[in-house]
Amino acid sequence: MMRQYAGNRIGLAVVGGLLLLAGAYAWLRGRGKLPGLPPRSKVLPDRTAEAIAGQPWALWLVALVMMLLALVTLRWLLICLGWGRRGVRSGTGTAMLCVGLKDVEGLTGAVVRVVGDQARLRVAVTCPSSADVGAMAGKLDRDIVGRIRREICDDEIGTIVRLHVRR
Repeated sequence: MMRQYAGNRIGLAVVGGLLLLAGAYAWLRGRGKLPGLPPRSKVLPDRTAEAIAGQPWALWLVALVMMLLALVTLRWLLICLGWGRRGVRSGTGTAMLCVGLKDVEGLTGAVVRVVGDQARLRVAVTCPSSADVGAMAGKLDRDIVGRIRREICDDEIGTIVRLHVRR
């Protein structure tokens, strides 16, 4: 049985919540509305402020690390949104692929995409290491891919099949 994992959504919610709290703290601190703090109190302790003043390159290092972290986070978000993927998912093709591979135990991923104006197909299947890969590849080559090509578009189009075996 295939299911979507909620890890990305949970990760986005945690990161978003932390950023919201940090932004609210900074806004309240800037307005002087935090209880128990005088309006002109320092943000950093004296010892930390002196250490940073003595090593000006440390702030540049912090800025560089934050920039790299922001770029990595942006890449992760774009991948989660599906940018950079080629083609459009075909629900009919994916359903036919799953029906054709219904006897494979532990199948965790099956996707059919139609790519470009020339209507090429990309078929991706993910299975466990215990699956008979040779039999699955033969079945895909003999029956399933041909049926999917005939159903979605022309029988003569190019098709790329990616068979991923998990360890």
